[in-house]
Amino acid sequence: MESIGTWWMWAAFAAFVVVAIIVDLLVLERKGAAKVSFKEALGWSVVWILLSFVFNGLLWWYLDVNHGRAVANETSMEFFTGYLIEKSLAVDNIFVFLMLFTFFAVPPQFQRRVLILGIIGAIILRAVMILIGAWLIAQFHWILYIFGLFLLFTGIKMLMMAEAESDLEKNPLMRWMRRHIPITNEFHGESFSVIKDGKRWFTPLFVVMVMIGITDVIFAVDSIPAIFAVTLDPFIVLTSNVFAILGLRAMYFMLADLADRFHLLKYGLAFILVFIGIKMLLLDIYKIPIGFALSVVGIVLLSSMLASLYVTRKTPKP
Repeated sequence: MESIGTWWMWAAFAAFVVVAIIVDLLVLERKGAAKVSFKEALGWSVVWILLSFVFNGLLWWYLDVNHGRAVANETSMEFFTGYLIEKSLAVDNIFVFLMLFTFFAVPPQFQRRVLILGIIGAIILRAVMILIGAWLIAQFHWILYIFGLFLLFTGIKMLMMAEAESDLEKNPLMRWMRRHIPITNEFHGESFSVIKDGKRWFTPLFVVMVMIGITDVIFAVDSIPAIFAVTLDPFIVLTSNVFAILGLRAMYFMLADLADRFHLLKYGLAFILVFIGIKMLLLDIYKIPIGFALSVVGIVLLSSMLASLYVTRKTPKP
């Protein structure tokens, strides 16, 4: 499959991701098991967003010089649209993370290590799935219709289940782990396991880590087809996806206390999936312009957030 990404662009981006994760881990170790404040989370969120804009600006400049203004404009808009879609879908990830941390009563100071490990796993998983997806599309064009139907079905299902409450007690994986793995009743700092009486016991934090890993798989299956509806270039698909994930940890701590205020956002995300699914199904009949798709995603996302804030404006904060 053709891509605007050269070998050195792939290598430079891979190096950037490694450095970004190392910096995040060093900051994590320096602070230890400390609660992340809203101010710090907001600062990191701004940093990741600015870095994505800088990357897109540099990409536009490179393409403008080497491939022309039209290609530069089209590709940079594809990146931004894909980034916005992945960022909005990442909000749903945050709601699931919050549900897991609440269910297991994970202290805030123990959450950051689980999140960073989950993000590393998500980056590796999505890189593999994106490359496989790009190969499949190059070999079997009709698979785009499968992706479109899947997104359409997922969006409709999300609309129907928006108000449904998840019950982790009935989760098959959770029940299996409790039957087959010795799990302690209390946390042991940020440790995932401890030795007690010569036997290894796993802590509730390990269970949360496993559940977040499964969540990463589920959301990758949803989000990757969505971005292939925007562009088929694997370099743009991967970079926009990874940039959205890199800011996930900071965005979690920023929105954790505000989750109840954005309860209508699920409807907006469901509508976005339905729209992207329809866009993919119409790919060979009518190609919806990237600018229009970007406008729809932005307006739906902003409208659902503002509507949520308006509806809950008089609701006391728990």
